[in-house]
Amino acid sequence: MLLRIALRKPAMNLTARIAAMAVALAPIAAAAQENKGPSVIRDTEAEQLLRDYTRPILRAAGMEKQNIQMVIINQGVFNAFVADGRRIFVNYGAIMQSDTPNQIIGVMAHETGHLAGGHLAKMREQISQAQTQMIIAMLLGAGAMVAGAGGGNSGLANAGAAMVSAPGEVIRRNLLSYIRQQEENADRAGVKFLTVTGQSARGMYETFKRFTEESLFAARGADPYVQSHPMPAARVAALEELARSSPYWDKKDDPALQLRHDMVRAKISAFMERQDTVNRRYPPSSTSLPARYARAIATYRHGDLRSALAQIDALIQQQPNNPYFHEVRGQALLEGGKPLEAIAPLRKAVQLSNNAPLIEMLLGQALVAADNKAYTDEAIAILRAAVARESEAPIGFIQLAMAYGRKGDYAQADLASAQAAYLRGDNKTARELASRAKTRFAIGTPGWVKADDIVSAKPLPGQKGN
Repeated sequence: MLLRIALRKPAMNLTARIAAMAVALAPIAAAAQENKGPSVIRDTEAEQLLRDYTRPILRAAGMEKQNIQMVIINQGVFNAFVADGRRIFVNYGAIMQSDTPNQIIGVMAHETGHLAGGHLAKMREQISQAQTQMIIAMLLGAGAMVAGAGGGNSGLANAGAAMVSAPGEVIRRNLLSYIRQQEENADRAGVKFLTVTGQSARGMYETFKRFTEESLFAARGADPYVQSHPMPAARVAALEELARSSPYWDKKDDPALQLRHDMVRAKISAFMERQDTVNRRYPPSSTSLPARYARAIATYRHGDLRSALAQIDALIQQQPNNPYFHEVRGQALLEGGKPLEAIAPLRKAVQLSNNAPLIEMLLGQALVAADNKAYTDEAIAILRAAVARESEAPIGFIQLAMAYGRKGDYAQADLASAQAAYLRGDNKTARELASRAKTRFAIGTPGWVKADDIVSAKPLPGQKGN
């Protein structure tokens, strides 16, 4: 189920704040204007692939038990970044533009280097110090301006004005120098993690080299000290020397992993790109599994359900234990207005995926949409289990609210609706629904306590409090 949902505002606001202060994440900051950041793409297949890519790297970094999450951003440009100590954000464009697993794995290794190095915490310290220096400099400069003006000393007043304006540039350069050092450290750490796990750093080098070549013209004549990263050519040259020293430089990706990579790229293309673009990428003449996967999804998305089901069934025949083929069959039927028929393939997908929460939510949605009270209790049980393990997906709580509503349990329905609104960053609606839920629950019960928590929750920085 490739699903686009609104990015939770707290995470995006943090990204935007770091971007504004560190001048390191400007594209994301621009996209987050007025708290309307890009949406998040949720898909079990894609997220599992990224987790499998990063698991050995996190283990090498000593971070395997820290539950680092992979978050896919609905942006077609190549980018990946960290904005807190527990998530790696990856644009879907980074996956689409990585021809091999090793290329995206190299990017993940670099970002893990930032996490392992504690760069975000250290960056906050640097920013705090810079702010303090700025305040002191401005106070001293303002004092000199007042003293000069009061004493008729224009030279002193002019010096004071210079003191006010100059520190900003000096501090900015110092901060950017610190950021460049962090990037170099992350490169070195990334290569180290790849070497420890027996993987090549070639993909990491190829990715940065490609962007260096694309940016050479734009960077020509630029002041290296005002760039948030080292001058591209110098950075990539250092990375190449380091990467080539690895004994695994020439190691190729496992063919099975390459196929999984290609399947996820095909899926993203089918869901995110225009049909004519999909057809150019995966023409009918191509009989590869990824090409057939992309065309099957694109076919159902553009209204030809019967043809799409035939194509999906052919995929299932070739790989009967692939949970994502059964999932996409169920999704096609559900979105095609056939929820009853969607239940069976989605049950199979849940079974084969070891009860993946997002697929459970899709099954719950089909059970609710079937409009049969016989399915209500099952839908509630499945959805409760799903949101317990995947607590940041609003769709799970939305479907749970509908299921409780069908059952006539309006207290739980209001609470689930409040939780969905809170996850969307709609604090006003969340508080209203939670307040109403409190009147339906007995005081002190678990439901009442959860509702009270939402009512009492203060908006996080950057969220609207009304």
